[in-house]
Amino acid sequence: MNIPPHHDPACWGCGDNPTGIRLPTPDRERLTQYEATFSFRDEHQAGPGFAHGGLVAAALDEACGLLATWYRFPSVTARFAIRYRRPVHINRPLAVSARLREDTGRRIEIGGELRDDTELLATASGSFVHVSLEHFLATPEGRAAGEAWAERLGR
Repeated sequence: MNIPPHHDPACWGCGDNPTGIRLPTPDRERLTQYEATFSFRDEHQAGPGFAHGGLVAAALDEACGLLATWYRFPSVTARFAIRYRRPVHINRPLAVSARLREDTGRRIEIGGELRDDTELLATASGSFVHVSLEHFLATPEGRAAGEAWAERLGR
């Protein structure tokens, strides 16, 4: 049986979006840690040679959100804080990681880090909330995705 994807294929963080960072999705559910390598590219630049700070935050939110969603499907960001420690260069391999800090039922606390080689560039902490699947089916795009998966699954 095919399980529907936990994320939309157009997602900037983990989908096939041509301007996205295309983080790989976790290979199984209920993981408590996530790690991936990616690079910001020229189109992610703010100041010369540096990634835009909002995109740095988005990359960390994506890594933490992927962990939350694969830990308890589906989940959304409720609160997110970031601390920028060093400038983030474009066109360099970056390591992003997320780890489960606390599970309080519906709320999941997750921490994240972004590193360039061994240097810590940014840290993040966030609360993610488990929501019903109907939350996503409330939009026309969500209904279309749900109908497409129901058809693929023969329902």
